[in-house]
Amino acid sequence: MPNKISGYTANEPLAPVKGSVGNSQSVDKSQTETPATAAAPAADQLTLTASARSLQKIGEAIAAAPVVDSAKVAAVKQSVQSGTYRIDSARVATKILSYESDLG
Repeated sequence: MPNKISGYTANEPLAPVKGSVGNSQSVDKSQTETPATAAAPAADQLTLTASARSLQKIGEAIAAAPVVDSAKVAAVKQSVQSGTYRIDSARVATKILSYESDLG
């Protein structure tokens, strides 16, 4: 069964208009002002600190860098195909242990 809402008319806003005080009526300025009398809004400004500019430049450099080092991939591929690629198991184990110790 629907609930009947009473005490509300379509002319009243559901919530106070932003910038208004209490229950005062607000006037739609778009209907009362002509384009010639309407003041232009102030331009927003943003000032970056030196560190923010540095971070922005670093981000741009990273974005421009290739994801894959093609020369290194080609060199590893060549050494694998020729059978000269060697895995340093001690170095791999050290890196794994270092990674695990950083997690815990």
